[in-house]
Amino acid sequence: MYHYDSIDFLVNEAEKNNKKLSELILKEQAERMEITQDDLYNKMEKRFEVMEEAVEKGSMPGLRSASGLSGGNAYKMKRQVSEGKNLCGPLFGHAMTKALAVSELNSCMGRIVAAPTAGSCGIIPAAVLTIMEDKNIDRKVAVMSLFTASGIGMVVANKASISGAEGGCQAECGTASAMAAAAITEMAGGTPSMVSSAAAIALKNILGLVCDPVAGLVEVPCVKRNAMGTANALAAAELALAGIESRIPVDEVIEAMKKIGDMMPACLKETAQGGLADTKTGRLYKKAGLGL
Repeated sequence: MYHYDSIDFLVNEAEKNNKKLSELILKEQAERMEITQDDLYNKMEKRFEVMEEAVEKGSMPGLRSASGLSGGNAYKMKRQVSEGKNLCGPLFGHAMTKALAVSELNSCMGRIVAAPTAGSCGIIPAAVLTIMEDKNIDRKVAVMSLFTASGIGMVVANKASISGAEGGCQAECGTASAMAAAAITEMAGGTPSMVSSAAAIALKNILGLVCDPVAGLVEVPCVKRNAMGTANALAAAELALAGIESRIPVDEVIEAMKKIGDMMPACLKETAQGGLADTKTGRLYKKAGLGL
């Protein structure tokens, strides 16, 4: 049984056994759970279906959260892309749409997959579904990539944290972005070492990101940070697939994130006492009763 305390260990095991990370993790987790690999794959596929449904429901024009702070932006982005007006082309535009859709649906109490948390739920679906659709990648390959993402997430959870209350938003959107970058790098044919570099690059880019929810709600700035985390995952995967390596090994990046989270003051860790939550406008939203 693996301890999931080192991504380098998983990469070495995959390379030694000539397997993808997803294959390695599926086999190990099925043995740990005492079920067949087919049964575990089917469980993951059901989560994949929830992600697809969340994108569809979250893209509806009339979607609004109870606070009124979020909802409808995914539809705006979708319309911008469909009209060919977005700056970075359809792949990027579709990814932004999906990230906003899933995150906004979460704000509206819809069903999502907390991957790895509800606050960062839009990043992995946006990256994986967009690459699957744009590159005509087999659905099974996309589902399998979620095992790779899960392996990365388990290591981060064990070595550091995936909780905004413990490590800031770097622990939530940062981890989700690293997981997404790893998943789409494998989907595109990247080696386990490339997957490792993609995760390291993505996480490095978000080190130090605070968790400062306005009025204590997982809406502002959380929804748009899901779009940012998706863009970051795409960039990290592009770099890794080009053979660009992280100079700092991924496990050391995770350790750095843990240290940064420990040094972060409580006001910047989901307490809504600092950062954007403590701006003039942020305080006005709180005073208006939102989040109470």
